Amino acid sequence: MGGRYASAEELADTIAAQWTGMQTNRFTVLTGGEPLLQVDPALIEALHARGFSIGIETNGTIDPPDGTDWVCVSPKAGSELRIRRGHELKLVYPQAAAMPEAFADLDFERFSLQPMDGPDVIENTARAVDYCLRHPQWRLSLQTHKTLGIR
Repeated sequence: MGGRYASAEELADTIAAQWTGMQTNRFTVLTGGEPLLQVDPALIEALHARGFSIGIETNGTIDPPDGTDWVCVSPKAGSELRIRRGHELKLVYPQAAAMPEAFADLDFERFSLQPMDGPDVIENTARAVDYCLRHPQWRLSLQTHKTLGIR
């Protein structure tokens, strides 16, 4: 959607206007860059008031506001992880300074490995598949939109 909004209410109205499905089980995921630099209790309250459950995808360096319904943490090598529990930990693989073993004991419901994109994506995918097969705590997470050529 982009842009600037004068209030949490205005942004929540814009998000609600994009929803084309049934008015039940509404769900929005706040992501892109680091969403927790902008997400505050007022936005959480405004989205809940419009019937949305709220997910965030974060690098885990900032604590989420109360009321967030689903938390996915995607740690980056070299950053200090503050969020150590949540629904999903999604790790880009491989990262020499952020190997899965460093995160395996955290309190997440699901652990996902996502092959690092770029010129070595085929090799990285094979390595991620191999790791998941040898460590069943981890599941493979693919960026299907890239495989299909949707950017």
